[in-house]
Amino acid sequence: MSATPALAAGLHNTVHETQAAFRQVLDALSRPGQVRTLGPALPGVALGGAMARLLLSLSDDDTPIWWPQPDEVLQHWLRFHTGAPVSARPERASFVVCTDLHQGLTLGNFAAGSADAPEFSCTLLVELPSLTDGPRLDWRGPGIQNVQEVGLQGLPPGFWNQWQANHDRFPQGVDLIFTCGDFALGLPRTTHVQARTGV
Repeated sequence: MSATPALAAGLHNTVHETQAAFRQVLDALSRPGQVRTLGPALPGVALGGAMARLLLSLSDDDTPIWWPQPDEVLQHWLRFHTGAPVSARPERASFVVCTDLHQGLTLGNFAAGSADAPEFSCTLLVELPSLTDGPRLDWRGPGIQNVQEVGLQGLPPGFWNQWQANHDRFPQGVDLIFTCGDFALGLPRTTHVQARTGV
């Protein structure tokens, strides 16, 4: 159980800050691998600033949230501010909030959309210890000029094999937004990831 107060504050200027966070996350997803600043932590909320702001900006009463590490206080906080319900099953979630990867992460458990409606897929919000200090990998695809070098820290073993399978399902598949503190970085299903060449 976190120390977050049941009714911790949301955004100070809801309209302005929500719009700003939304623009930043769209930019992060359209330019994969480039770090964007979403803002500092919110008082009394046991999440990094980027994760908290993403949740307040992206979720509403039509977006069920799956919490692999359930926290009733955080769930209540989010529902109070946005109306977002807790998803009863991972495959029915619009968003996943993952703050601890020690139990692993299975991308195939979540909605990947359909061939006719790939937009009805899940977006995973994953908090990491660092967006820059992990093993260096090359990202390529739409929104990337030539290649983007990325070094995410804290992903479980086998994650990139799962990602390749997810990428191969395009136009179906899940998208990810990684956060650390104030910062976020997007990984859409269109992005191909491989070990750095020449290293």
